[in-house]
Amino acid sequence: MTRMQKIRSILVAIVTILTSIYMIFEPDDGLITMALILSIALTALGLKYLIYYFTMARRMVGGKGILFYGLIVFDFGLFTLSLSDIPKLYLVLYLVVINGFSATVTILRGLDARKMHSASWKLSISHGVLNLALALFCIIFVRSTSVVVYVYCFGLIYSSIVRIISAFRKTTVVYIQ
Repeated sequence: MTRMQKIRSILVAIVTILTSIYMIFEPDDGLITMALILSIALTALGLKYLIYYFTMARRMVGGKGILFYGLIVFDFGLFTLSLSDIPKLYLVLYLVVINGFSATVTILRGLDARKMHSASWKLSISHGVLNLALALFCIIFVRSTSVVVYVYCFGLIYSSIVRIISAFRKTTVVYIQ
């Protein structure tokens, strides 16, 4: 990770923590704020991958995979933006499914890192297990939107702390002679 990427990662984590604190104090607006943040993040990530595909990856091996990933993530971002008009129960369930899927992917990445004898596999698996537990906890209290907002904010704060820890972690550089 370059110095600029570390600074950007820390700034994103700080903004996420501040937004989570705002959502804790305003739980009525928290659910819509969560959907808005998620939709902006997914749309921006999808656009990033689409721009990367059209500028560089279309001539690479696996470039079509980047195109499809960018399209799917961009569509999920727009879909999340359109969910602000439906009942809150469906929005909560959608956010729980997205969070559960993300936790499952994080756990699988941690298991893959363990197979490769990486030092960060414990942090990755614990992060995924905690996010999966939070998703299950949200399913239990799906009727109370304020509890779901509190649980989601706790998960965001925890993810931000993990992001800050990862930014300060020393990365190994492999030199090929």
